Amino acid sequence: MTIIDTHAHIFPEKIASAAATATGKFYATAQTPTRPSLASMISHDGTAKELLACAKDAGITKLLVFSCATAAKQVDPIIDFIARECAEHEKFLGAGTMHIDYPDFEAACSRMLSLGLRGIKLHPDIQGFAVDDKRLLPLYEIMQAKGMYLISHTGDNRYQYSNPGRLKKLAEQFPKMNFICAHFAGWSEWELARTLMRCENIYMDTSSTIGFSDPETAKCAFSAFDPTHIFFGTDYPMWDPKTELESILSLGLPEEILEGVLHTNFEQFLKQYPSAVG
Repeated sequence: MTIIDTHAHIFPEKIASAAATATGKFYATAQTPTRPSLASMISHDGTAKELLACAKDAGITKLLVFSCATAAKQVDPIIDFIARECAEHEKFLGAGTMHIDYPDFEAACSRMLSLGLRGIKLHPDIQGFAVDDKRLLPLYEIMQAKGMYLISHTGDNRYQYSNPGRLKKLAEQFPKMNFICAHFAGWSEWELARTLMRCENIYMDTSSTIGFSDPETAKCAFSAFDPTHIFFGTDYPMWDPKTELESILSLGLPEEILEGVLHTNFEQFLKQYPSAVG
């Protein structure tokens, strides 16, 4: 069976362990009803090599991989790294990144496209700027014009940078651009997400959600949104891909919905971006 993981982070080997640990520390203070402490959440080291091994073990056949720039100077190296990994590993499909202080959005977007990267990943809460900051609007205008999509961490009740309302506003402002709003469009803001995030150009992934709620609440998310706009994601290295897949399978979703979530929804999505299909 084809299974596509649409949310996996990878890092260069020399910094992978530190980067994965830093991500875990960012979330360690988060409080959720079912996971009161996330201090030991990191499951893996964040390298491409280990991700590929995990994917093989889980039966995952394709992965959308990316990383996130916490400073403008990191943008180009990350783009180059992701492009190299995608060229080396046929299982990988990549997305670039951007930072609000980067000096030339147009040039960066053109370079990403030349490398086959049609998406850009932002994590507003870690990067420290609002996803709808007016300084980013020129970036979205370029992305919309060039046929690129945005992947954004969405919804953290400790911050407002990635509030679901901000993403909904952007989706309405840029109707010809697609938005993949991670974590069911509201990582720790699920109820707000379910109220707001119904929009034709909003998609979402399942990463870092199923384990943060009881099974019935999690299952309801698949009926709260358009089921054709939901993608499977693991949030590697924070979680183990095989365990995340088992969590989805355990929900007892109807076969047609499960098949869509695991691969056909994203395959249809990619048809809008032919140069990104690999």
